[in-house]
Amino acid sequence: MSEEQSVEQYLASMPHGMGGLNDKMGVEIVEVSAERVVARMPVEGNTQPYGLLHGGASVVLAETLGSIGSSVHAAPTKVAVGVDINATHHRSATSGFVTGVATAVHLGGSSACYEVVITDERGKRVCTARITCALVPRERVGL
Repeated sequence: MSEEQSVEQYLASMPHGMGGLNDKMGVEIVEVSAERVVARMPVEGNTQPYGLLHGGASVVLAETLGSIGSSVHAAPTKVAVGVDINATHHRSATSGFVTGVATAVHLGGSSACYEVVITDERGKRVCTARITCALVPRERVGL
């Protein structure tokens, strides 16, 4: 599926909406398509002990975006399950919001891969991640 869909349409198709972790972290989806997914997340509440955006929070945002794009691509006969993620943290963020943009690198029949760039409000790159998802038949995961 390559056409963009509304965020509301996407969330309505998910059995648990955004999921508990994304709700707790304040992730807000802005744009959804198989080729590109955009979301933002507050720094506040997602920091480590020194007040900097937690690297794990960046990885959560990256995995969310890559998984969403993969699931849009895989629908309706398959679902996406993450199999690999890596991240490089370039600079810190201490306030405001960060924005993640996942861009498809590969959209295949059995896997999908995304590059995710997370930037701060100044447009400075905070993190670069890559996520790969396996695309498996829905019935294989009990759906």
